[in-house]
Amino acid sequence: QLQLVESGGGLVQPGGSLRLSCAASISTFDFYNIGWFHQAPGKEIEERAGVACITGNGESTNYADSVKDRFTISRDNAKKKVYRQMDNLQAEGAGVYFCAGRQGSCDWRGVWGFGQGTQVTIAS
Repeated sequence: QLQLVESGGGLVQPGGSLRLSCAASISTFDFYNIGWFHQAPGKEIEERAGVACITGNGESTNYADSVKDRFTISRDNAKKKVYRQMDNLQAEGAGVYFCAGRQGSCDWRGVWGFGQGTQVTIAS
């Protein structure tokens, strides 16, 4: 069963950068598409939104319009990790970020298995 652990969250100033990591512990990691989801402050966990996804072989990525050109998703299947580089973070980028995995497609409306999340706080 796919298990995911996020890390790399923390406090960052507006305009700053963070790199989030998502580590897996399954031998078939490359069978899974990995997505990043964002739960904004004040929103319920059911309202978290998909913002980036990368296919199992790393050849295709998909981004929400709100993060295009500022966030980059990548993966290292040998290390069983997925990364998310976030640049020029602004207040709307605060919240909890979850990584999640599923087989098939990068359909954010599909059924995903989520990690526990990592908190990002943006303050000067």
